[in-house]
Amino acid sequence: MIKHALLSLVIACAAAAPVAALAEDAHVAPVRKFIASKIQPWLTDPIVIEAIKEQNAKHAYLSQADIEKLDLAWRAQVTTANRPLVDEVLGREISKFLAQKQELSRGMISELFVMDSKGLNVGQSEVTSDYWQGDEAKWRQTYSAGPDVIYFDRAAIDESSQALQLQASLTISDPQTGEAIGAITIGINLDLL
Repeated sequence: MIKHALLSLVIACAAAAPVAALAEDAHVAPVRKFIASKIQPWLTDPIVIEAIKEQNAKHAYLSQADIEKLDLAWRAQVTTANRPLVDEVLGREISKFLAQKQELSRGMISELFVMDSKGLNVGQSEVTSDYWQGDEAKWRQTYSAGPDVIYFDRAAIDESSQALQLQASLTISDPQTGEAIGAITIGINLDLL
């Protein structure tokens, strides 16, 4: 009896998996279109490109231990009043630029953050929970994958807005050389798409 119930559950889950995958895939085409028309045109803006290049030069010699130390400092500062690293990143021109892009989206974009060649935040529209994204798929599946790759995370309900959200990430390349210099992650409100 238990084996029969377990087998039925496995079959039901297996049958539902393609439906869930299809539901996820339904978001891909409109998100690609949104990124192509609303995001990619400004990824070559000098504010974005120069900020990434500057940080890449500054962070060129960071060791893995240095990166982890910075990430720990960020995580400790996120919920405190004294947050020099967080405030420094949020005060950058690129962060102001990204915050403006988010505001102009009228709720379509829930967050934007740009990462350097090591996966460290260069700028962001909202405070992220961590500083180093280099250990996550959003950076690993984009930065070294090439300019035409878009990585889609799973759609999920955002706790604060209760909207269906999806993170999409892509490589940012130097417009003069075509070389990958960083990546961007965009939180997209699928309910408004």
